Amino acid sequence: MGIAPGIGDALIVVDVQNDFLPGGALAVVGGDAVIAPLNAVIAVFRNKGLPIVATRDWHPPDHCSFKARGGPWPPHCIAGSAGAAFPTRLRLPAEATIISKAATAGADAYSGFEGTMLADTLRALGVRRLFVGGLASDYCVLQTVLDGLAHGFEVVVLLDAIRAVAQRAGDERAAIDAMVAHGAQPGSAAELAFPASG
Repeated sequence: MGIAPGIGDALIVVDVQNDFLPGGALAVVGGDAVIAPLNAVIAVFRNKGLPIVATRDWHPPDHCSFKARGGPWPPHCIAGSAGAAFPTRLRLPAEATIISKAATAGADAYSGFEGTMLADTLRALGVRRLFVGGLASDYCVLQTVLDGLAHGFEVVVLLDAIRAVAQRAGDERAAIDAMVAHGAQPGSAAELAFPASG
């Protein structure tokens, strides 16, 4: 059985923003490698008229996750900045739903569901299954997938369309194992965009 998307499915593109790409303020090594496979899946979902959602960090300049405030990260994805923008190479359609997270100074959020209307938005669209890719596997992708499962959605993780911060060796593998252990199904952008015939 394949995992071809259809009615009841949505694509979640997690935090593919300039600051997480090479040259950005909090760059994920090889982060730009997710763009081509995600573009291929975006095209599939768009051609089928299925929902496409993009999450984004949208931080105020004094966000609690920044080192100056005692957090673990350098300033990144400040709302309205070039670093917070989606890269021009990412072919998000104009009709994509944008979910901004961690948009207040005192609360951080790795998951696209945390402190947002994402779950309600998906349910209103009749979504039952999520296809998830983006950045970073061991933080925002991981938490978005776990929260999606906790909200009762089926989840397919696009393993060729995620990359990890990997502060420690093995972090990405551990994140993937955790997602699968909680019920996510491993999949790939390649099999969606170029399904095997027969």
